[in-house]
Amino acid sequence: MGTVPEPPTRTPRSARQAPEGAPRERDVAVHIDHLDVSYGPIEAVRDATVDIRTGSVVAIIGPNGSGKSTLLSTISGLVSPTKGRVLVHGRPPKQGRQRVAHVLQSTVANEALPLTVIETVRMGTYAHTGLHRRLSRQDRRAIDDAVERMQLGDLTNRQLHELSGGQRQRTYVAQGLAQQADVLLLDEPITGLDLITQETITSVMTSERDRGTAVALTTHDVGTARLADQVILIATEIVAAGPPGEVLTAENLAVAYGGHLHVLDDGSVVLDDPHQHRLS
Repeated sequence: MGTVPEPPTRTPRSARQAPEGAPRERDVAVHIDHLDVSYGPIEAVRDATVDIRTGSVVAIIGPNGSGKSTLLSTISGLVSPTKGRVLVHGRPPKQGRQRVAHVLQSTVANEALPLTVIETVRMGTYAHTGLHRRLSRQDRRAIDDAVERMQLGDLTNRQLHELSGGQRQRTYVAQGLAQQADVLLLDEPITGLDLITQETITSVMTSERDRGTAVALTTHDVGTARLADQVILIATEIVAAGPPGEVLTAENLAVAYGGHLHVLDDGSVVLDDPHQHRLS
């Protein structure tokens, strides 16, 4: 993940497109307030309170099963809170779902459904056009722009099951971009993928941030998290949230990862986790 420059002071697309005289959106894209999420007896997220700013890249990091993906799914409206609330630009997610694009961690290409790359990207516009309405000129521009930015131009007529893992991931991110949302959620977007895909997705995250989009990604990689504007360290509860230098300390990581974290004599940190990383 390349170096992310300081976020500009920008209003989200929804604020820039608001009717004249309408109140401006606040700087908070997502407000999470005392959130609990449970799956039956399993508590996935407990008493989480945090804000995600517009025009920022936010890394959500924590051990396996810590609630990272659940947090994204609650923001997008795929999962309902057990307690507390989530607001996206002041509204519950299900009242403004077109504001949120959510690229899931593992979307399996169904060989029985022969979708091409361009058909998959086009589906991103359905959030606001519906399934049967004709695409507008703006929608077509958004689709073409997403294909170009994700370097998919020579793959548009290929079927998903014919693609490599990195090519499929770029296709799903392009689908999210075509949605033209104010909040872009990426669940483990670059883990285990080829270098071209990692660099392409990283570049898009930065450019979306510069457009005023709030970008939130989950990651196991502390090096990646250090390059975000904001970090949320979670282990069912939010351990810490804020600038990377304040959140990703040995003390906070020890709380989140417990006995899986070791501080070496040279000050570097090793996470003894299935996704192991060494930090200087």
